[in-house]
Amino acid sequence: MTKNTIPKYLTISKEIIQRIESGELEAGDKVPSENELIKTYNVSNTTARKSLLEVELKGWATRIKGKGTFVLNRSDDKHLTRVLGSFHNDLESFSNNLLKEGFTPRNIILEKTILENGISSNINGRYYIIDGPVLKIHRLRYADETLLKDETKYISMTCCPKINILDIEESLNKIYIDKYQLKLGEVQRTLGTTILLPKEPENYFDVEIPLAVFILDGAIYTIEGKIVEIEKSYYRGDKYKFSIKTKPELSKE
Repeated sequence: MTKNTIPKYLTISKEIIQRIESGELEAGDKVPSENELIKTYNVSNTTARKSLLEVELKGWATRIKGKGTFVLNRSDDKHLTRVLGSFHNDLESFSNNLLKEGFTPRNIILEKTILENGISSNINGRYYIIDGPVLKIHRLRYADETLLKDETKYISMTCCPKINILDIEESLNKIYIDKYQLKLGEVQRTLGTTILLPKEPENYFDVEIPLAVFILDGAIYTIEGKIVEIEKSYYRGDKYKFSIKTKPELSKE
């Protein structure tokens, strides 16, 4: 190797950083693993490891033990982008998504009760009903010290017996599938907006000025048509962006 030769690990790390800067890899996305780098660049595991470490040391990514290396959120305003219409994203917990972007998640449970008579909710002009018993979970979801989401979920205890005694830090959708063997089908969601005033009783966001928030109403069905979950959540408008992911169906001529 001559004096002017750039070490291979620096070349690889530079290419990874360029992919992040271009937007090809977004905040929370997984950076290629050591094995993937070994196969792509035909390098040793030492070189692959040094490449990932270089990306991390330069502040572009963070390594989560047992999961991989993920792109950090480096946006000036720390906006979080969430995808509507991607069931794959729903299998990741809120906390795991924040960890991948370099935040420290924290949850405060305000209410966890069983509603024996069930619940009904109006979503986009349509009533959704879950017969009792229903588990109501109202919790505040933080990134570092900032409240991002005021979340209320109602879960059918007919579909999910004894879910009230489970650890619900992981994705609820994953619990429905893995623990209760439910086959999830349709997901209905609507996204609206409102302004919360500082002194409103339902405003848990610690701000002294009116705050714009997204309102997400949702319902999750099994393929048999049973409602598993109803959600009503408030997302802080100055911290969130939503993108829409769809799969156009091919129509026959």
